[in-house]
Amino acid sequence: MRRKASLVLLALAVFCTAMSPLTRWYAFPRLAKIPPGQYQETVLEAKNPTLIDYGTMKAEKVDKVTIVQTLKGNVEASEEIEKSADRDVVVWDALSYVQDSDGKMVSKVPERYIFDAHSQEPVHATGESVDGDPVRRQGIEFKWPFLTEKRDYEYFDAQARVTRPIHYKGTRTFRGVQVYYFEQTIPWTKVPFPKTMPVKGITPKSLAKTGTTRWYTTVRKFWVEPTTGAPVYGEEIQRNELRGGTLLGGRDKVTVFAGHVKMREDYIESTVDLVTSQRVLVLLLTSYLPWGFLGLGLLLLALSLWLEARGRRPDGPGPTATTGPEPEPVTA
Repeated sequence: MRRKASLVLLALAVFCTAMSPLTRWYAFPRLAKIPPGQYQETVLEAKNPTLIDYGTMKAEKVDKVTIVQTLKGNVEASEEIEKSADRDVVVWDALSYVQDSDGKMVSKVPERYIFDAHSQEPVHATGESVDGDPVRRQGIEFKWPFLTEKRDYEYFDAQARVTRPIHYKGTRTFRGVQVYYFEQTIPWTKVPFPKTMPVKGITPKSLAKTGTTRWYTTVRKFWVEPTTGAPVYGEEIQRNELRGGTLLGGRDKVTVFAGHVKMREDYIESTVDLVTSQRVLVLLLTSYLPWGFLGLGLLLLALSLWLEARGRRPDGPGPTATTGPEPEPVTA
């Protein structure tokens, strides 16, 4: 019975030991993915920024500007693209809606972002766009890959429609969570006008006829939880200007927007809580289960060897030789 038990334990030990690398290197890359129907909303604010008044074409200080960013998973579109892409695809219909301190719309820019559900690499398919214009993204946007590394990444800037490096600047602690800090600078770049303008009668076409152009620069900062690759906090120091043309009445340039945009406090708390819960699920496949299987396999192996050794050990002392009585000496 001991020998049978030791063989069973040995088989279980081999199984658990084999499951350790399989969970980490086979199951994790296939199971860890962004759900196609995910919905997320983030609110950012710039306090006391400079904002243009299109009625007077002058820049003035305002109390605040609010930016509402929504990411909505389009399940139907992702399933359609998966048929030809032959991999798990996520389609995010994103919207960046900007409003002033009175709640009036300043601009709104829709996006369609298509990417691999596992690696977050862009997937180029019909519908990939920014503000209705087709684009071909390179690099990441919105989210870093699972198990983010301490290195620079290529990051897509939607306003400038360009990809530039976003640099790893070190490891920090944010609200009790260990994060990687990344920073990207987009130098002054000529960018398109938003197709939805806050004043009726002003369109990108009408602005183009005046010869006036729009320029943009930003310093983008992200605090990224490395296990999930999800940013827990973000900031931008951004400037937009109108330059040249007849619209400015002889002026060289006018500020459209200048401000320090930060995530609103209530959304910081909810984002940190969400990312922390998701982190446990990723660690389950990358750390907890692999190391657990390995430890259990070694324990079962030791128990199997111990039972085998007990089975080979004699149960008690062996039989001893017996001798009869010695003959008495014969005397004469």
